[in-house]
Amino acid sequence: MSSQKLKIGILGATGIVGQNYIKLLINHPWFDIVDLAASPNSAGKSYEEAVKDKWQMSTNIPEKIKGLIVRDVQDYKNLPSDLDFVFSAVNMPSKDQIKEVELNYAKNDIPVVSNNSAHRSSPDIPMIIGEINHNHTDVIGFQKKLRGLSKGFIVVKPNCSIQSYMTPIYALKEAGYEVNKLIVTTLQAVSGAGYPGVSSLDMIDNIVPYIGNEEEKTENEPLKIFGTIGENGIINNTSIEISATCTRVPVNDGHTACASIKFKDKIPERDEIIDIWTNFKSLPQKLNLPFAPIQPIIYLDKIDRPQPKKDRDNDKGMAVTVGRLRKDNIFDYKFIGLSHNTIRGAAGGAILNAEILKVRGFFE
Repeated sequence: MSSQKLKIGILGATGIVGQNYIKLLINHPWFDIVDLAASPNSAGKSYEEAVKDKWQMSTNIPEKIKGLIVRDVQDYKNLPSDLDFVFSAVNMPSKDQIKEVELNYAKNDIPVVSNNSAHRSSPDIPMIIGEINHNHTDVIGFQKKLRGLSKGFIVVKPNCSIQSYMTPIYALKEAGYEVNKLIVTTLQAVSGAGYPGVSSLDMIDNIVPYIGNEEEKTENEPLKIFGTIGENGIINNTSIEISATCTRVPVNDGHTACASIKFKDKIPERDEIIDIWTNFKSLPQKLNLPFAPIQPIIYLDKIDRPQPKKDRDNDKGMAVTVGRLRKDNIFDYKFIGLSHNTIRGAAGGAILNAEILKVRGFFE
């Protein structure tokens, strides 16, 4: 693998996810930030001037980023000539506008690794969780042909709330224990709403039992992730039924899920499930990718874990932490899952996807 870093850009660089990209990528061994893009209001300003007091990360703006001049995200004429790919966290009034922007980058020979939901339902665009469906990158060739693309393409990551239980269910499936029914209630952190997000008066001493479009995403996106590649793109897996309730809770970071599962045929013993989770490895671990968690599923035996405050940062915020596995009175088992929504569920998950794309030669 070449020691020369790939030159990358961030679309939506002034928002919370864009800020997270900067924080996580600043010392990345493979990627070097050379381009920042945002709305016309930020264009032409230095990054430090464009963000001002909106910087929300726990570390200061990196010195090498402060002076970068922000480009208008829809300025395609002044794209750096040596840009290898971009991460997209751009926020626009409609999904159609986001689709158009991301496709325009792809048409300009710039691959797009996106956090946005706009393209998630498109059969020709892979929606990847690195440990589960990394093989869905195989659909990129079909995408290029269908959309008339040359070097550019689009890959997306899924909704942040499903990360806390999808990998544990997939690990069981890979071990021969297929789950065909899932009831899940998510307890989602306020950071998932972006900045400024939900008002403090709405969240303090409160739980909000509705997040717009979240339940639909939670019930539908896993079907594509568990799907297969057909002649016309990805075919959704319809063998699993999902019922979701999504709530907002007064937690800064970390999405928790209370999941009840029913197996299609064979039912494993509890100790076997824990053993499957503890020993689960996938392509990112086998390739020792920089953002891959060493142990993608961490099981905690303590009766009161996982907890967001104590467990969301496990393995640089990229592991799924699971606990409270026990028999369910209606289904077969139930458990609690936790993942860091702004790392694993957002920027970090997309960075891992980009690492997979790099080692598979898609940026060459």
